[in-house]
Amino acid sequence: MKHLFAAGTAGLMLALSGTAIADEVITPKIPMRDFFKNPPSSNYQLSPSGQFISFTQPVADRLNIHIMPHGGKAKAITAITDRDIRQYFWKGDDHILFLKDNGGDENFHLFAVDKEGKATKDLTPFEKVRVELIDELEDHPNDVLIGLNKRNPEIFDAYRLNIKTGELTLVAENPGNIDGWITDHTGQIRAAKTTDGVSSSLLYRSDEKSPFKVVLTTSYKDTVQPLFFTFDNKRLYATSNLGRDKLAIVELDPATGKELKVVYERNDVDVGGLLFSKKRKVLTAATFETWKEERHVLDKDTAALLKDLQARLPGYELRLQSNKNENAWIVSTWNDRSRGSRYYYANGKLEKLADISPELPEQQMAKMKPISYQSRDGLTINGYLTLPLGKEAKNLPVIVNPHGGPWARDSWGFNPEVQFLANRGYAVLQMNFRGSTGYGKSFWQASFKQWGKTMQNDISDGVQELIKQGVADPKKVCIYGASYGGYATLSGMTFSPDLYACGVDYVGVSNLFTFMNTIPPYWKPYLEMMYEMVGNPEKDKALMQSASPVFHVDKIKAPLLVLQGAKDPRVNIAESDQIVEALKKRKIEVEYIVKQNEGHGFHNQENRFDAYEAMERFFAKHLGS
Repeated sequence: MKHLFAAGTAGLMLALSGTAIADEVITPKIPMRDFFKNPPSSNYQLSPSGQFISFTQPVADRLNIHIMPHGGKAKAITAITDRDIRQYFWKGDDHILFLKDNGGDENFHLFAVDKEGKATKDLTPFEKVRVELIDELEDHPNDVLIGLNKRNPEIFDAYRLNIKTGELTLVAENPGNIDGWITDHTGQIRAAKTTDGVSSSLLYRSDEKSPFKVVLTTSYKDTVQPLFFTFDNKRLYATSNLGRDKLAIVELDPATGKELKVVYERNDVDVGGLLFSKKRKVLTAATFETWKEERHVLDKDTAALLKDLQARLPGYELRLQSNKNENAWIVSTWNDRSRGSRYYYANGKLEKLADISPELPEQQMAKMKPISYQSRDGLTINGYLTLPLGKEAKNLPVIVNPHGGPWARDSWGFNPEVQFLANRGYAVLQMNFRGSTGYGKSFWQASFKQWGKTMQNDISDGVQELIKQGVADPKKVCIYGASYGGYATLSGMTFSPDLYACGVDYVGVSNLFTFMNTIPPYWKPYLEMMYEMVGNPEKDKALMQSASPVFHVDKIKAPLLVLQGAKDPRVNIAESDQIVEALKKRKIEVEYIVKQNEGHGFHNQENRFDAYEAMERFFAKHLGS
């Protein structure tokens, strides 16, 4: 692993001291809303021909889709008023498809709008049904492949959808255990993944008229995830950790399930992604994450393109998205202190389209530094420490910010929450505790049945390290997290009550029993796996009770702020109701904010403002600023 901070006491202290001196500047207090408002424009995409550029821009405070011809004038083609549009894609040069749910219920519908904005149509107008995209079918002008759970809320059947007529044609009926469909380059469903909760199988068929056959079965503890077919549609590229600790990119024979060769692997981190040129039919890069996102380039044309762009845009990371002919590109730049800019690139010419957050000057943002430390049982925990500008790395108020998931990870890059807190004078500690993804199979499996146990110790150990180094004021440490991070907040305040001066729980789990009973129906196929990884309510009753903060509220001493969406399908509102009621009975200070039109997190701009305004007041009261 590459680290700017070395593991161990001396390296950590030296790196922190150097950072404080380099960052010695006077930083103005930036308005909270500048961090959390919808950007003036974002999510730029090219139409397949490259003649049109689309992006999202606020209309009456909601992100709506706009399009413009290259070099021309933009106009709005949607006028959605209840939710931001965040997921969309072009379908030919004449239509755009987008996803939208209702108040955060995550039952997404697929909508179509023509490029003139004259007709918007709900293509999946079904109550309590969720759509999932299987294949955009780029080469089919009128069709897309989607999954719908309208026959059975727990599983998704595959349909071909005509975007002009709305006609749905069943392509593959889910027998009850398929949790993923894989198409070849012609758009035929040729492979599938199944699960019974504790094992997964790869299914394959030579064409859509043939039956599926099981070719490979693995435990849920192992991963073989198909990515896409080879360009001759005969083999599969996949990520796999069979027989190895780290995920590698491999080529599989789908008829036998056997690994034919390794495309790219590393011994330090998982390799999780593979990029390709559809036009040139070549692999372009494998992607992985050390302390930041990186790519291993596999193609000389891609290498030349990146070299040219990186020379023109030094100091920034790059993401590229092309049109169908790969003769025009949207170039996105970003780093840890900026959301960056968007550019149009064609014929060797680079044109700036927009700065994404011009109200947040890069020089006034704080650097996110990678760190590592040892857990009490000897694991290396990687993370990030963001220090406020103009402050010496000594005796600082600290906000500990564990990530959600928990089988996800924190990453290096621009984070508006982190920058907002640093701008208010707080150091922010993020850590990839055991179970975080990207560090291999063993590190992930070390989290099994360890909610509130060693997973929480990894968080506490990071706090203790900052206290030991003199970076943190031991009396001014608060913990804040969302989803699993909200659970970690409650666990920290419950099981390490003397460590934290306050906590903010954002859509977090408080009771593992009720959490298991209220999961969305489409999570049911994974329930046995969750029993293995979190705990079985019957077999592991004592474990789950010991790890559920709601049963141990008598240990909580510090004040708490709770944020919850009423329509949350993942962490039911009862999770927050329980902990708030229990704390009120004990007369522990607790503030509770519920938004009726939100789900798993606050997405509407006005609700974000309310949440972070409350958070700012809360931290100022208990930490100072």
